[in-house]
Amino acid sequence: MQAKVEHIRNIGIVAHIDAGKTTVTERILYYTGISYKIGEVDEGSAVMDWMAQEQERGITITSAVTTCQWKEKTINIIDTPGHVDFTIEVERSLRVLDGAIVVFCGVAGVQPQSEKVWRQADYYHLPRIVFVNKLDRLGADFFRAVQSMHDRLHANVVPIQIPIGRENEFSGVVDLISMTAWHWDSDNPDYPPIQEDIPEYLQSEAEKYREHMIEAIAECDDELMLVYLTDGKVQEQQLHASLRKAVIEGKLFPVLCGTALKNKGIQSLLDAIVRYFPAPTEVPLIKGIHPKTGKERLIHCSERDPFSALVFKIMTHIEGPMIYYTRVYSGVLESGDWVYNPGTVDGSRKGFRERVLRILRLHANKVTQIERALPGEIVGLIGLKDTNTGETLCRQDQPVILDTIIAPEPVIFVAIEPRSQADQKALDEALQQLMREDPTFQVKRSEETSQTIISGMGELHLDVIIDRLLRERHLQARIGKPQVALKETITQCVTSEGKFARQTGGREHYGHVWLRIEPNERGKGFEFVSEVPEAKIPKQYVKVVEHALRGTIGSGVLAGYPVIDIKVALFDGSYHEQNSSDMAFGVAATKAFNDGCRRAAPILLEPIMDVEVTTPKDYTGDVIADLNSRKGKIFNMDAKDGADVIRAYMPLSTMFGYTTDLRSLTQGRATFSMELSHYGERVS
Repeated sequence: MQAKVEHIRNIGIVAHIDAGKTTVTERILYYTGISYKIGEVDEGSAVMDWMAQEQERGITITSAVTTCQWKEKTINIIDTPGHVDFTIEVERSLRVLDGAIVVFCGVAGVQPQSEKVWRQADYYHLPRIVFVNKLDRLGADFFRAVQSMHDRLHANVVPIQIPIGRENEFSGVVDLISMTAWHWDSDNPDYPPIQEDIPEYLQSEAEKYREHMIEAIAECDDELMLVYLTDGKVQEQQLHASLRKAVIEGKLFPVLCGTALKNKGIQSLLDAIVRYFPAPTEVPLIKGIHPKTGKERLIHCSERDPFSALVFKIMTHIEGPMIYYTRVYSGVLESGDWVYNPGTVDGSRKGFRERVLRILRLHANKVTQIERALPGEIVGLIGLKDTNTGETLCRQDQPVILDTIIAPEPVIFVAIEPRSQADQKALDEALQQLMREDPTFQVKRSEETSQTIISGMGELHLDVIIDRLLRERHLQARIGKPQVALKETITQCVTSEGKFARQTGGREHYGHVWLRIEPNERGKGFEFVSEVPEAKIPKQYVKVVEHALRGTIGSGVLAGYPVIDIKVALFDGSYHEQNSSDMAFGVAATKAFNDGCRRAAPILLEPIMDVEVTTPKDYTGDVIADLNSRKGKIFNMDAKDGADVIRAYMPLSTMFGYTTDLRSLTQGRATFSMELSHYGERVS
């Protein structure tokens, strides 16, 4: 029996690494009856961490999908990785979800990847519920964690619970809406919480936080504000309704608390998921565009609307077939249906038909076949051949292209070759398949050395790729030393002329352009603008010029690295009505661009990482000295629980092997995390 769309909740669970999000997911599966036994991350038995690498390393590497029921609602859950190397898994999951549980460690509060996933959720305007986890840990402080969200995320987070007890004495929560206490007598997951009166010593604090909560909700709801100011009292159901509205509109983020490992706080989190998160019919209508006319169309979450869906992930199932993880937005899809992939907006991929052989309900690495998929559902498809991550499926007579998924550029690369030359073909095929699964993993052939080069988001990312080759394909490979993925840009503004006038194949070819080439703001990428009158260069050739330039920036004039953060204006030129051609204007544009870049003071750029090191104060001086020796720029220092938190901008090239070096420097007592901040000029 498939759920009615109004009963569906599509959510993700996101966090910094080690905040406990997979443990939260495992408890959700247990309490909703999907798992008869609780899986533990540390024991390698977590249902959602099904890959061998995940079980061995104790971290989530790939996003996993499952479905469960709670109080007559169907919850589709995507558990995501917390490590920055696998950020694409978070990106593509949030793209298709309607809400997110953001898990924070009660000891550490906001951490670097917490900020990253919060920004990603902001980008997609996702409703969020916050869960402060690990409140049984030494040093845990719920209120400090909440304050860190105000300070670092500038988010309107509002506790709707407060904890009972601290650290190892944490035993329950106060529900500020009902003003009752929920107490756990045991860590045993089969012992339900007991509803009690609020402990006397917490009564005044609970009243204070309840008043703060009501005021925060009322700020988002004029009707509730009027009731509150008039009567001074608000009914529970009014609070729930107003809070739900504020959550769905993204105006407020309720905060709950507990300790998933000790089985406390999960039932109330489930209640909040079904009570406050929207059904697929309650989120803003998504927009699509017609692939030929460019006309915008609103997609209604209805069976009566034409079918449309987005493929957000591709994964090889352990039994062999490729599974295409898909969010259905409108219409109905049945096994055996032909669907249409309309290609891409820029026309680089043309439309084609695909056939769906089977539709699957997903539960981590286990699947159940179903006959049809309805609007709002997240399913797996088998039978597609050529569709890529981020591409749309629809009806051929009602084509539409939905917003795609933008993958970040790789920052590290290594050379790879098989140990046996006989395995070269098998290695090439395996790498191509892994590249289809992971948009942040790239493979190319070096023209200079004929080596195969693989690129990714970090050392761990590439380690996992190499390990998968061995485990899944039994391919042993040799790899070179990791190197950073450099970029090129320019530092001066120049004008440059390009002209192509030649006779080939008995025909004249003519194209003539003038370009103004100038630096763009960091992070803005490549921008093209046409300032030339159509009388001088017709629109058809302007498009050719832009297309040629976008192809040319893949290889710069300094060392052949991609060119970024550059602005090009086509401001003059000429054409011949009889002799001009696409080829001529493409060659002229490429010549003008390359000649101009050589005169525009080009420079190399390297990845600069935002690094956060948490170290005992005894080692702070040594850690700072080491960061400085690696060409780092320290920009912030905070004290937290007897430790120092150091933030610095570091060239990625100096951070290889830092895990081992930091462990040696601090006797294993310091930790660090890093993410790409920006590209900066390479300093030799």
